Amino acid sequence: MIDEKLKKEIIPRIRKVKGQIEGIERMVNDKRYCVDILQQIYAIIGGLKVISLMILKNHIDTCVKKSITSKNKGEIETKVDELIEIYKRFLK
Repeated sequence: MIDEKLKKEIIPRIRKVKGQIEGIERMVNDKRYCVDILQQIYAIIGGLKVISLMILKNHIDTCVKKSITSKNKGEIETKVDELIEIYKRFLK
């Protein structure tokens, strides 16, 4: 669950990425140089990675820690499996 503090940190970053995406649309419509467009795309990817890591850290700090302290083996296994799947996606 994302708390208000994290939400206040993430929302401006999401808005920035949104603006960058809109900027790419304008760049394409204006027939801008391909390399300039690609640079903006890589900036967006970087921004999304930061947001993703912030949310992942929050997930580990809240949901994963909670399941570990519950000592429920099934719940712990589920959370570990989730983390492995998320990590696999990051590797792609």
